[in-house]
Amino acid sequence: MHKEKSKRISAAGLLIAIGIVYGDIGTSPLYVMKAIVAGNGGIGNVNRDFIVGSISLVLWTVTLLTTLQTVFIALKATNHGEGGIFALYTLVRKHAKWLVLPALLGGAAILADGTLTPAVTVTTAIEGLKGIQFGNSIPVDTQNMVIAITVVILLILFSIQRMGTSFIGKAFGPIMFIWFTFLGGIGLMNMAHDWSILQAINPYYAIKLLASPYNKEGVFILGSVFLATTGAEALYSDVGHVGKNNIIGSWPYVFVCLALNYFGQGVWILQHPTYHTTGDFNPFYETVPNDIRLVAIVLATIAAIIASQALITGSFTLVAEAIGMKFLPRMNIIYPSNEKGQIYIPSVNKMICAATIAIVLLFRTSAHMEAAYGLSITISMLMTTILLFEWLILKGVHLIWGWIFLLFFGLLDIIFMVASLSKFFHGGYVSLVIAGFICLIMYIWYYGNKIRDKRESRNAYVRLDDYIDMLTQLSHDEDYPTYADNLVYMAKVKYNKFIKREILYSILDKRPKRAKAYWFVTVNVTNEPFTAEYAVNTFGTKNVINVQLFLGFKQQQRVNVYLRQIVHDLIADGTIESQPQEYTTTPGRDVGDFSFVIVNDVISPQTQLRGYEKALVEARVWLQNLSSNPASWFGLDYADTVVERVPLILGDQRRIHITHIPSDKYEVEKRKLKTNGELSH
Repeated sequence: MHKEKSKRISAAGLLIAIGIVYGDIGTSPLYVMKAIVAGNGGIGNVNRDFIVGSISLVLWTVTLLTTLQTVFIALKATNHGEGGIFALYTLVRKHAKWLVLPALLGGAAILADGTLTPAVTVTTAIEGLKGIQFGNSIPVDTQNMVIAITVVILLILFSIQRMGTSFIGKAFGPIMFIWFTFLGGIGLMNMAHDWSILQAINPYYAIKLLASPYNKEGVFILGSVFLATTGAEALYSDVGHVGKNNIIGSWPYVFVCLALNYFGQGVWILQHPTYHTTGDFNPFYETVPNDIRLVAIVLATIAAIIASQALITGSFTLVAEAIGMKFLPRMNIIYPSNEKGQIYIPSVNKMICAATIAIVLLFRTSAHMEAAYGLSITISMLMTTILLFEWLILKGVHLIWGWIFLLFFGLLDIIFMVASLSKFFHGGYVSLVIAGFICLIMYIWYYGNKIRDKRESRNAYVRLDDYIDMLTQLSHDEDYPTYADNLVYMAKVKYNKFIKREILYSILDKRPKRAKAYWFVTVNVTNEPFTAEYAVNTFGTKNVINVQLFLGFKQQQRVNVYLRQIVHDLIADGTIESQPQEYTTTPGRDVGDFSFVIVNDVISPQTQLRGYEKALVEARVWLQNLSSNPASWFGLDYADTVVERVPLILGDQRRIHITHIPSDKYEVEKRKLKTNGELSH
């Protein structure tokens, strides 16, 4: 189903693709030339060779990293229509265990960039309003006003995420198409004054600029040039939202419009060498005639919102994939539309929102934010290149071509990374700190699970059918009070028979829980949106039931509601015994009460692990208890739910021995203690 979706191309699909995935790269004309010129000392310190060479660097960076590597190569490496670095990792992870490291680093870097993109793009757009006179007043006359407007827009943007990317794509797609057309039109209008700017198409001028004395930054100019291709990862991450062919079909138009605008900005700069600027100088806005400047600002602001949207939706996709691969703890995922690619994760949305607004308040101006922007993305692009190399080899590409790909694009990524490192002390550290924090969480969760699975006792899983007689006997043992008519454990039963020992420990060992029926429920999420099916295995009994629920990804997991229907069905066909209620407000009620038990792991003192491994597993359990709310996952918020702490014993259990002291020897030792004054009274 998903694979077929990725092959369809339509006018609506192209429009939605433009509305969703190109916002980040589509706003690059707002700040790329501004950053390049500022880095060289301002408009008074540039000449024709510098401008032509800079535009050439921009065009060929986008051509190589976005068009060739992402659109032509990476978009082919999808997993059932889904893209992104984690989807790519799933295609190659069996090839080598160490490939998990570039996946973790790259994923963390992309998620970190998701906090910077909304901050820098929206702030840059709103700064265009600063100083503009409306009538007799200047509404936006200070940077504080810019910050206030930016924060309000960001809050609105994050609040509408629950509506889904399909809604946002349909609403913003036409406006985004207008934006790109506007970029191309303004670029052409300025190019008409000097068509020789097309010399920048020749890569010779790009290479020449890197060694030119007019280039005061040298190779570090690439740190600003790289801003032109940030957003390329969104094309890959969001392929599951809009389809591969819709991206491939819409990219040429987008690229041409971007190139025309860079050409136009270059011509304007060359024609105004003595232009007196202030600290708010932005060549993009200067290319726009004064009578339509406000229109440009409005369009730029909307485009900045789209830029933010591309990273936010990409972040949702990455997090969902990370959860599925046990890189991150389980989170509540909402599906706003009937397509599986459309997702919304409330906790991730809140975290990105908080981090983005904090960055706006910390850096205050777009110029300062640009210094922090792009560094983390160079890391993710290098990690993606490594994984793509492995994918190409697995797809049967000749090893020589694979190595050419790795060396060529890997070298490009490293060069841009080194150039971007010049921004580290000017704000780049912020994105690296955020990426490092995310990577640490993923490392703890992933390797904590690995250690747990490796060190877990061989007896961690038991056969449920081996305990059928014991459970049946307890069910009818009147020496124990009834805990509940129906005792339900949300427990994954493997192969319809293997279950975690801790579940049976909860029933039999902590304090025997007598119930008329013991239910072990496993929820399986299907690829169809509204599946609602179940299968049961009673092991030949009438009081021990394994239920396998098959629920669509959009279906609410209201386990207590489904279970009541299942009980009625099984009573009706005689599979289990009726549960008539003597005291009830519902005449004829034949189903008793339900009690749900959720088991949480606690590291046992008997766990025998090395210091590093024990610390990692303890951190993993802490993250689980901090981030998860199983009752909410399964729709049990208002059900009778009990959370139990069960000891998790890892490693070989050390036998602890204590020596028994005979009574006569005890009296002797007691007198000694009294003599030494050590016996407490």
